[in-house]
Amino acid sequence: MTGIRLSAPAPGWAVEADVVVVGSGVAGLTAALRCSAAGLKTVVVTKARLDDGSTRWAQGGIAAALGEGDTPEQHLNDTLVAGAGLCDETAVRTLVTEGPDAVRRLIASGAEFDRNAVGEIALTREGGHHRSRIAHAGGDATGAEITRALVEAVRDAGIRTVEHALVLDLLKDAEGRTAGVTLHVMGEGRHDGVGAVHAPAVVLATGGMGQVFSATTNPSVSTGDGVALALRAGAEVSDLEFVQFHPTVLFLGPDAEGQQPLVSEAVRGEGAHLVDGDGVRFMLGRHELAELAPRDIVAKGIMRRMREQGAQHMYLDARHFGAEMWERRFPTILAACRAHGIDPVTQPIPVAPAAHYASGGVRTDLHGRTTVPGLYACGEVACTGVHGANRLASNSLLEGLVFAERIAAEIAAFGPHRDGVPVVPGPPSVLPLIEPEKRAEIQRIMSADAGVLRSAQSLDDAADGLEALHLEAVEEYFGKTAEPGTESWETTNLLCVARVLVAAALEREETRGCHWREDRPERDDDTWRRHLIARLTSDRRLVVRRTGTAEFPPVTPEAPREQ
Repeated sequence: MTGIRLSAPAPGWAVEADVVVVGSGVAGLTAALRCSAAGLKTVVVTKARLDDGSTRWAQGGIAAALGEGDTPEQHLNDTLVAGAGLCDETAVRTLVTEGPDAVRRLIASGAEFDRNAVGEIALTREGGHHRSRIAHAGGDATGAEITRALVEAVRDAGIRTVEHALVLDLLKDAEGRTAGVTLHVMGEGRHDGVGAVHAPAVVLATGGMGQVFSATTNPSVSTGDGVALALRAGAEVSDLEFVQFHPTVLFLGPDAEGQQPLVSEAVRGEGAHLVDGDGVRFMLGRHELAELAPRDIVAKGIMRRMREQGAQHMYLDARHFGAEMWERRFPTILAACRAHGIDPVTQPIPVAPAAHYASGGVRTDLHGRTTVPGLYACGEVACTGVHGANRLASNSLLEGLVFAERIAAEIAAFGPHRDGVPVVPGPPSVLPLIEPEKRAEIQRIMSADAGVLRSAQSLDDAADGLEALHLEAVEEYFGKTAEPGTESWETTNLLCVARVLVAAALEREETRGCHWREDRPERDDDTWRRHLIARLTSDRRLVVRRTGTAEFPPVTPEAPREQ
């Protein structure tokens, strides 16, 4: 009943709670605040500092129908178009109808958004939106302001937090229900020291997995830990092949690795133009919204132009903004560019796509429930059906906000299931650990063969390369495997999610949203307007199945499942 586990010592200490929230972005902190307000003993576990999740890096803003003339129905339509036929319409309708009030509650909790001359929230446009509905803070520091407000609220509420803690695996009781998590607090105790939080409800809000690629906008902590934990626990994940590559990331050279500076979509929303080396606006005529087309279309447009011209990057030209607008509206981006020797006031910005956001993740229903009882997921780690094959710009913060509130309401309404206690693990099904130095090899394989441009051949090459790394670890397991510790646990998680992503990308033989198959360039609704659902069996086999329709099957165990 304990599923597959990472190789790690048994927990040497434990904390008791009603709910443990894993992650400290907008989704995790919102869930924690709402659970605590409902009287539930809540513990927040986060991999870095409380204010150091992915949310703080969000430059653009949060989308909601707050402006005059805008409606949830218009927001819904833009989201469905961007999602390329795979959005769950009920989930999207939930998002756009509950979103405006959720943003107002965020403001009531202390978040301060930029306002216009008459005191109204200043709303701007981003790609894929036909209305100005993006609320922002500090010009281009929306995520940082939301994080500040929520962290202050969590501290004011006295919620217990465990920082610098890597969550390892899910604990279950004898009935297979969630009973907590194991974790390692970095920098305290032994290098491989492990503890536990015992709780009948676990909320995964661990963010993304951008570090599976060499170049990404994600922070270094985004190593797919939540998805990997859920897979080992027997939960289903969905649509992992849909990784959104942000079109405009500051190009730092062909060998740049790790987190790259983002140049927000809001820069294009304010009128910046994408141009090639000759100054030609190549997005004109490719889409009615030109540079403000959905992200997958813009990323493809950039990549095609790069291939046509044999170039390593394109340019974003916003010199016409002038110094005053750059300093007022985009101070963070201006500083990042200047730090790398580019002055956007006088120079076009070199840009290229980089891994940005996972539209797929741990499969949930409208209440954040996964296929494992007591395990919930929200934010980027989750697949609610809202994003479909391609996330609409600035819907991510809203999704985290809305579905975190729904999870807390669900847990509060039905109460944590308190009957079970964690089962003492029997003979383990242990996942061999990957040597930390293999992390760069995983990233190289994924960037070369499973990035923006994919084909059957490149994906086969990726699958073979990743399988070789796995088999090497299995062979070493019977001799001397990698030592347990933060780096080897993270690298093992990266390999796990990379293998599932590649398997799903190989399975989906079409081009849809942010999944671009060069050998299958057309969208095929008759065959592929379906979801791909993956899970690990108890003997560690990966099973990928296609749903019978575009609808998500139920997540509750007693409900019939799609075969």
